[in-house]
Amino acid sequence: MHDTPFQFDRSLISDDEWKTRCDLAALYRLVAHFRMTDLIDTHISARVPGEEGHFLINRYGVLFHEMRASDLVKIDYDGNTVDAHHGPDSFNRAGFNIHSAIHAARHDISCIVHTHTSAGIAVSAQEDGLLPISQHALKFYRRLGYHDYEGIALNPDERQRLVRDLGPHMVMILRNHGLLATGRSIAEAFNQIYFLERACQAQVQAQAGGATLRFPSEAVCELTAQQSDDEIEHNLHQLAWSSVLRLISKDQGDYQS
Repeated sequence: MHDTPFQFDRSLISDDEWKTRCDLAALYRLVAHFRMTDLIDTHISARVPGEEGHFLINRYGVLFHEMRASDLVKIDYDGNTVDAHHGPDSFNRAGFNIHSAIHAARHDISCIVHTHTSAGIAVSAQEDGLLPISQHALKFYRRLGYHDYEGIALNPDERQRLVRDLGPHMVMILRNHGLLATGRSIAEAFNQIYFLERACQAQVQAQAGGATLRFPSEAVCELTAQQSDDEIEHNLHQLAWSSVLRLISKDQGDYQS
């Protein structure tokens, strides 16, 4: 594991923020566990409870499988570091652009996940995007935004277009780039990115088989999407979250530090 180059004072952190930090660090490790990482790039953020305008994001340079609660950097919507533990250049600026835009515009969203997986990039590069050919893909039927590629996300002006293209949805495909998923909780954001990634993997493999693809009817597509919405409303994503935490239970003492 990496060494901490700073002194982290737990007494400066509220209990609610510390729980969010621990859950967010766990999500980073789960994204690593499911092989959705891209070295030190990509990012996951979470809103700080009780602190309007503040969110947590990864300290740039820490690999996802080694992320700890103390590695998370608290910043505001203007890109200022607002805690006493990290310097002003400790986070990814492209990550700030993407996450600050959505957190500022969508107050219903608590957590945002952005990935660059092979399957996600492959689908993002296809003209028709995510196809309604699997149960996993139907979770997002007509519930998915698309954002055209504008280069590495360093231009502040892109933020308004990211928000516009996400619209009312919880997930978005960033064309020629990757995937973005959000949630009203960290558990829900994990659910969204996990199934969006699996839908992309299924699509790429189905296309590789070379056979004619079969599409369910529009009525069945919409029914399946509504059933997936109902699962979220009945908190099945929270049950799954409690279960997947057992996959990294041996690391609990480390990521909660």
